[in-house]
Amino acid sequence: MNLPRHSIFPLLDASEPLRKRVPTVDEYGRALSDFMVLIPGLRDRSQVFIQSIMGELQVTLSHFSEHVVFAELNLKLNLLWVSVKPRLNVAAEIAGAVQEILPEAKLVSHV
Repeated sequence: MNLPRHSIFPLLDASEPLRKRVPTVDEYGRALSDFMVLIPGLRDRSQVFIQSIMGELQVTLSHFSEHVVFAELNLKLNLLWVSVKPRLNVAAEIAGAVQEILPEAKLVSHV
């Protein structure tokens, strides 16, 4: 199955490789942090469910808009990638907010 990748925040062309799309520094030249959230089984859910979850994720991430600079949901990998401006515990807060929507979501890695 060829599942798409969806850039959630902001909307970007997900056909380019991630390494070319993910910003590495903010507007002041400070390094950004990245983390991943694994969402087991998401790609196996109905298209209606996935679309609903994408909308909920976009709303959730918009609550962190001063910190989130990029987010992409890769359905093939069941993975949400998020790039944020550095702030203590922001990755844990965002991952917790995602778990409110999808309790099975797991914070995999953050730097």
